[in-house]
This record gives sequence, C-alpha cells and structure tokens, in this order.
Amino acid sequence: MSIVVKFFVAPDDTSAALALHAGPVRAFESRSFGNFDPELAVVEWECLLADSSFEELVQAGEPRIVAGQDDGGCVVFAISPRLLTALAGAERSRLREVAASWVKQRSEDGEVIEAEIADEIVSELAALVRSARGQSQGVYCWVA
Repeated sequence: MSIVVKFFVAPDDTSAALALHAGPVRAFESRSFGNFDPELAVVEWECLLADSSFEELVQAGEPRIVAGQDDGGCVVFAISPRLLTALAGAERSRLREVAASWVKQRSEDGEVIEAEIADEIVSELAALVRSARGQSQGVYCWVA
C-alpha cells in the first residue's frame, strides 16, 4: 500500500483542517514524501531531537489530530511545538544524526528507509519549519 505524506505550512488548525479531503493546495507551502508512517516518525524524531520519551509523547496525545480519522482515511495532524522548536534550531549535522538514528530504529522494526531519503525528509522538514516560523505559522502533515 502506498502512503502519500505532505508536510505543509498553515496559519492555524482551522486552515490546516481544510486540507483533509484534497490535501494541501498551492496556497500552502509544502513538501511531499511517501511510504513511511509520519505519525510514528514525528514521535520518533521528537524523541531523538528533544529528549522526549515515546511513552510520554503518546500519553500526551502526540501527534495531535486536527482533522480526519486514523482509520485508513485521510488525516491531518499538527507537528508539536516542541518538535518545531527542535527542528528549527538543529544544525545540519544534528539533522543527519537524527535521520541516521531514525533509519536504524525503523530497520530494527523491519522497515527499510534509505539513509539518503531519511536525510532528505528530515532536512526538508526542518527547512519548512524554519520558513513557517518566519511567517508565524504552524506545520502540519496530511496523510492519504
């Protein structure tokens, strides 16, 4: 099964929720990827970048669903403020380390993500976050 993942910039949850059925439109700055579980990924990235525990984040309801149901249909969720801060402040070398650690974690669970792809995803997301913060907006993820 193929998964479409689009991280995008939006001013608020209400605006982001509009992307539920058709995905982020041209009005939203976005980055597209595919074939990984972004809900799990953002929790893992936050654990790696912000010294959070997986259990703590899951108990806190991360990632926070903005629209849709996590039942195989489309969903929009918000990237946590803590992860946004960590991504915005991370140096390129730190982002590479996070991507490499993420690849290792996923391989331990039998999922194959190429190192170059992981590095691109994490780096592109960090760039999107920096752009969003410069506009005082949030970052969301649409999954189909």
